Amino acid sequence: MERLHDLFIGIAGMIGAGKSTLATALGDHLKLPVYYEPVQDNVYLADFYRDTARYAFATQIYLLNRRFQQHQEIIWRGGGGVQDRTVYEDAVFARTLVKLGLMESRDWETYLSLFRHMSNFMCRPSVIVYLDVRPERSLERIKKRQRDVESGVTMDYLVALHDEYESFVRDISRSVPVIRVDWDQFRDVTEMAEAIEREYLRGSFLRHVAWSPTKP
Repeated sequence: MERLHDLFIGIAGMIGAGKSTLATALGDHLKLPVYYEPVQDNVYLADFYRDTARYAFATQIYLLNRRFQQHQEIIWRGGGGVQDRTVYEDAVFARTLVKLGLMESRDWETYLSLFRHMSNFMCRPSVIVYLDVRPERSLERIKKRQRDVESGVTMDYLVALHDEYESFVRDISRSVPVIRVDWDQFRDVTEMAEAIEREYLRGSFLRHVAWSPTKP
């Protein structure tokens, strides 16, 4: 895995997909620092789930700022890293909220303008690993981890979010290599790391990874 020691790897995917688990395992396996999604210290998260329409814009701006900070730290400190959810995915959530009538169009336009200005100062990740999880499986995993703030997450929201992720993967793969993995079933991290290296070094901008697990 020597060729992966300085890669900036973004882990993308639905709520409950298993991004943090994979990010931790990849960080350990590849000896890369891991930058986790701000959940425990997110000062808006509980309010967002309690009254989404009221706190949607503030929550999205908070997350955009935090992830931009992480993104720049990875770039400026050098040596690569694994980021648990990329800054580019924040727009997926914001767009979903607009489509569901939970964020005003003017707030979306303000958010999008800010993101575009910030993106002028961002170097792109080396590769994004997209954990493709169906909405049904996402909901199962959300319920299993039993975070109180997520108890109100609905199937309708997850279906809309999954649709936006499909657009996201299609669009981002034009500028950042994307490795798409069927993650309805968890896979062995060693094989995952080997697949990332293999597909990344092939140089194509959208790869679909599939293999039969060799470990139970």
